[in-house]
Amino acid sequence: MLPIADSFEHDYQGCEIRYGRGRVAELGDALDERELGDALVVCGSNVGANEDLMDPIREGLGDRLAGVFDGTTPDKRVETAFDLLDRRAEVGADALVAVGGGSSLDIARQATLLDVDGRDLADLRADAEVGADALGDLAPRTDPALPVVVIPTTFAGADVSTGGSLEVLDADASPTGQPMTVSGGGAMPAIDLADPALFETTPQSVLAGSAMNGFNKGIETPYAADASPVSDATAVHGTRLLRDALPHVAGDRPDDPAATDRAVVGALLVQLGRKISVIHAFGHGFARRYDVQQGTVHAVVAPHVLAYLFDEVDASRRALANGLGVATAGRDDAAIAEDVVSEVAAVRDSLPVPSRLRELDPVDEDDFPAIAEYIADDWSMEQAPADLDATPEAIEGVLREAW
Repeated sequence: MLPIADSFEHDYQGCEIRYGRGRVAELGDALDERELGDALVVCGSNVGANEDLMDPIREGLGDRLAGVFDGTTPDKRVETAFDLLDRRAEVGADALVAVGGGSSLDIARQATLLDVDGRDLADLRADAEVGADALGDLAPRTDPALPVVVIPTTFAGADVSTGGSLEVLDADASPTGQPMTVSGGGAMPAIDLADPALFETTPQSVLAGSAMNGFNKGIETPYAADASPVSDATAVHGTRLLRDALPHVAGDRPDDPAATDRAVVGALLVQLGRKISVIHAFGHGFARRYDVQQGTVHAVVAPHVLAYLFDEVDASRRALANGLGVATAGRDDAAIAEDVVSEVAAVRDSLPVPSRLRELDPVDEDDFPAIAEYIADDWSMEQAPADLDATPEAIEGVLREAW
């Protein structure tokens, strides 16, 4: 295992990554360097009540702390983003500091686009009732004016991106019978402050729920249609770090004091040049039918999706083997593929997460034909391996294998 620096900085598409234990103490100085004034902290209620996490953030901000908005939820509703903007106007903050997992980070980023989109809540709902084309994207061709600092505390790998979507209409109110969401490209976070000490304040159950989501970003990238040697390099090394560290940090082997550091760096690496592909399409397909956490769906389906891919195409199995510690010299493709699937399952099985779809409430096997159609039609499938013919019937077979 290659050594990890105690701290480092890296610029990625305009986002300044600052990694290292205790670097949350630099938060106020980081804002000062960018000539930003006071900041509003954005988080969920559990994070907001976690004093072991919030105290260092308050101390790091010092007199730049304008207040705390602790109203984010996994639902990622557009109403929450508007509430956040109202709170920001109330306290007069110049920046947002989003703390926690993907929900808080996504809501903060998309709120900065709502800030310049020009439509209010009634406008968005009216557009959504007409359809996706009328709803469109948030603030197209407009850069947000409100900068965001992200402080991740889970391994979901949602920090170094512009992503996230907000639900405008639930399935019952939507003209399609599925949740209607909106998002925009926006800008990268100004700063990603990755402090392993803050991850250690997160309950293990939360870390486990996010672990497979981040891990699968590394697994998906090498087999994506537009993968490159550069994206392979970060994905493979990040996967190597996560495969080694996650069982110690969020699983059944809590006996390695340096594991959190390796897991945090691994979660960063798999985001650099990441390619969202087939496994994420499965997660998205279930989200269109149920209120389920994407990480748990990924945990269940990842080995089965990989087995399906390896039966159909090469799917960069040797690159994945490199990241998962699978021997390749003198071995045939089938044996390598089998061991890659086994290693992914072993990481999953070391974590307190489901291993079968039947364990996920409210998943119903009778819904598999519809879910398979959603998966086949998902935008993530555009990144599938070039020679893959992922028909709904084939996808339904994968779901039944995972049941």
